[in-house]
Amino acid sequence: MVACTQPRRVAAMSIAQRVADEMDVKLGEQVGYTIRFEDVTSDSTALKYMTDGMLLREAMADKRLDRYSVIVLDEAHERTLATDVLMGLLKEVLMIRPDLKVVVMSATLDAAKFQAYFDNAPLYKVPGRTFPVETFFTPEAQRDYLDAAISTALHIHQCEGPGDVLIFLTGEREIEDACAQIREGAEGLSPDLGEVQCLPLYSSLPSAAQRRVFDPAPGPKVPGGAPGRKIVVSTNIAETSLTIDGIVYVIDPGFSKQKVYNPRIRVESLLVSPISQASANQRSGRAGRTRPGKCFRLYTEEAYRKDLQLQTYPEILRSNLSSVVLTLKNLGIDDLVHFDFMDPPAPETLMRALELLNYLGALDDEGDLTPVGKMMAAFPLEPQLCKFIIAAGDYNCVPEALSIAAMLSAPRIFMRPKAQERLADAAKAQFAHGDGDHLTLLNTFHAFEAAGGNKDWCWENFIEHRAMKQAQSVRRQLAGIATRTGLPLQSTPFSDTNYYNNIRKALTAGFFMQVAHLERTAHYLTIKDNQVVGSHPSNVLKHKPEWLLYHEFVLTSKNFIRTVTVIDGDWLLEIAPQYYNLSEFPQCEAKRVLERIQLRQRLKASEAAGDVNPGAGAAASRNPEKKKRSRWT
Repeated sequence: MVACTQPRRVAAMSIAQRVADEMDVKLGEQVGYTIRFEDVTSDSTALKYMTDGMLLREAMADKRLDRYSVIVLDEAHERTLATDVLMGLLKEVLMIRPDLKVVVMSATLDAAKFQAYFDNAPLYKVPGRTFPVETFFTPEAQRDYLDAAISTALHIHQCEGPGDVLIFLTGEREIEDACAQIREGAEGLSPDLGEVQCLPLYSSLPSAAQRRVFDPAPGPKVPGGAPGRKIVVSTNIAETSLTIDGIVYVIDPGFSKQKVYNPRIRVESLLVSPISQASANQRSGRAGRTRPGKCFRLYTEEAYRKDLQLQTYPEILRSNLSSVVLTLKNLGIDDLVHFDFMDPPAPETLMRALELLNYLGALDDEGDLTPVGKMMAAFPLEPQLCKFIIAAGDYNCVPEALSIAAMLSAPRIFMRPKAQERLADAAKAQFAHGDGDHLTLLNTFHAFEAAGGNKDWCWENFIEHRAMKQAQSVRRQLAGIATRTGLPLQSTPFSDTNYYNNIRKALTAGFFMQVAHLERTAHYLTIKDNQVVGSHPSNVLKHKPEWLLYHEFVLTSKNFIRTVTVIDGDWLLEIAPQYYNLSEFPQCEAKRVLERIQLRQRLKASEAAGDVNPGAGAAASRNPEKKKRSRWT
């Protein structure tokens, strides 16, 4: 079998579909694809497209990758986390499997670096069948690239010949704002010009809306008039992952959102950053696919040559590595420091990953994989979510944990279309739970199943039907993994007062490192890292409880925590005593609150044991017994 990896899910699906169409075969037979939680292949599949992360997971079960005779790593210049780890693994596999062929492909590859990494492998240059693209730079830097992009698009529509326009912007809100302004601006243009159809494109957009970008451009406004024009406003998903026929003009402001991880405060965020020269060349190439095109770069030629780095900064140097470390440990690779990464990550980032896995119980104090770690590695989820599911077995809420994990793994569930925000918020409030967003997601999942997965019900309640169907599919697969790992699929009776408490305790067992405390100044402070944060406006909680567990740290104009659940401070000391060792806590209001909770717990324990000297408990709280420290702290 031939495997071809892609950095993005949408690329694996769209390319597999196109190849199947061109070979005149049914998708899933000779040609198929595998992405996380979706496998469209069969026993007759000879060519399989997949995300690089899926091939990495397959390597856990088949370390020699014996089922493949050829492995193609496509778009290798993007240097995703999984691609870099895969390259290191494939180098080791090639030593024991000389029959295996590995092809590394990219249109903008740093060929010399990759050749040196793969022991001077041969280089093949295949000339592309693209048309010439004329590139224009601005004479001076633009103060507002969004306004410049919008005015350039409208100028193209008025002054340039037929052909569609592709604009690269950084995120959903920016894209939707740009689309609205372009539509408004196009209405005021001469009626002699063709109709303008402006379409957004980003990963969280519903699939039906994504497919609209492949529709033909609109016709003329009046019979015999100028032809219409399609303007697609996209994130860098359109840079390499898919090709839109008819694009002749590209507008490139020179920015994209990149994942950045700060190991000191354990925060991973998306920041708007300048693109690389390789990405700029990929973007301009989008204009020359069907005929000669033009690329308008909204930055100076000097900025392109001096300010943009040659290649995209590898993701492995700017990401949280906890999932990667867990995968490598499960593959039997213990010497992470000497693993053959093309660009070795910072030691501090590796240590943070080891520390997290140690606190979660996936690694012991010697850095070896524990039985819990083996169970966690079986789930294709982030480590904290894996621990949440496993801990749910102790609290009799595994089915509920699987539902919540599936909902968190699906695309955005709740729709909030422009001009209908109040109706959408009112619909979401029907499912809101007083203890937060995780339980709100659970209520939504239960309501969807009770409605029989009805599409009209989803539409009436502003819920994305396709996302819910995907959540159902993900849950079925997670349930299969849970069964294979021996987790009991038992629930606490709904009538039991501890039904929701048990779920929140299981969440605490997985996310105890992601907790914020309400200070007297009415703002939240993250535990240990002491980052000032606010509750994200999309959260269902409208009050401010003392303790919040959060799923995601969002860095925008200010720090937000998103998808939150109310927890009890007592649980932190009961469930994660090693992490909440107060002798190692920084001075803050949360520490003083936890010390009072600890004192109360010890007094209660003393009374239960019949101790007549409760002062001893107070003394003990002032001089807490030192717990064994992890080697990773």
